[in-house]
Amino acid sequence: MTAAKTERLMNLLIMLLVQRRYVAKGRIREILYDGMSDEAFDKMFERDKEELRSLGVPVELGHLDAYFDDEPGYRIRPDEFALPEIDLNADEAAVVGLATRVWEHQKLARATTEAVRKLTAAGADIDLAALEIAQPRLPADEPAFDVFFEAILARSVVEFDYRRSASPDVALRRLQPWGVTRYSGRWYVIGFDLDRDDERIFRLSRVQGEARKVGRPGAYTIPEGIDVSAAARRLAPDLSAEPVVLLARTDAALPLRRAADAVETDVTGPDARTGWDRLTLLRASVGIADEVLSLGDHVYVESPASLRDQVVARLRAVVQR
Repeated sequence: MTAAKTERLMNLLIMLLVQRRYVAKGRIREILYDGMSDEAFDKMFERDKEELRSLGVPVELGHLDAYFDDEPGYRIRPDEFALPEIDLNADEAAVVGLATRVWEHQKLARATTEAVRKLTAAGADIDLAALEIAQPRLPADEPAFDVFFEAILARSVVEFDYRRSASPDVALRRLQPWGVTRYSGRWYVIGFDLDRDDERIFRLSRVQGEARKVGRPGAYTIPEGIDVSAAARRLAPDLSAEPVVLLARTDAALPLRRAADAVETDVTGPDARTGWDRLTLLRASVGIADEVLSLGDHVYVESPASLRDQVVARLRAVVQR
């Protein structure tokens, strides 16, 4: 996807999100699509709306005045764009929609800033408080994120080498990506696996090397009404209901500390080189073993025994290879 299209989509999203009421189609054209012919504008605007909706953005159609059958307008209600106010675990607190999934993504940060600047300069009545639902809490820091995000918008097939959690082997996969989402502290792509002839989910951190867009754009269509977040919950591995208790060196393992439900300081650890704290995670992420392994001797698994055995087994496998 071109940078111009990326910026245009972000401009449209931000405009509809921060406006205080429905925005007339003519007003949208004046600010964001100026200089285009009627036919070109209609086609591009319809495509852009569908792009946003396919990514989970609730673009709403309504009338500017509830008492008169006047020109329809568009908006994105912040209360519909954000998750409802329910009690969520930290690893579930991912906000639906495009903006929050990619807000800190370097390529789109400029587009977001530019969108607000253009709308302000055009005299649009905006409510910047609406952007508070999209605080940059979930950085899209996976190297493969770019390719999958662009492929979703272009409807292009992606080829990539993938390593499953239980195996050191790498296999080539071909996917028609439907969406990218954050689930249980990890980024996933959901789509149609051309080799398995079925829908599949892949964790971006397990993509090996560079993912590649192949074939022509527009090669497939995303199933109508697909809920990427729901698909991730359905397809991703089940989370263990058993609490995870870890010992972490003082001032180490910050991501695990943020996810912990309880932290007990100054406890006895495996060695006396540093101080130790006990972290309790009532519901650990799917990739908890990966997180523990990535931290080396800064973290020790107290329980459950199944997690400790998994970590030990993978360390032994590495030593043997």
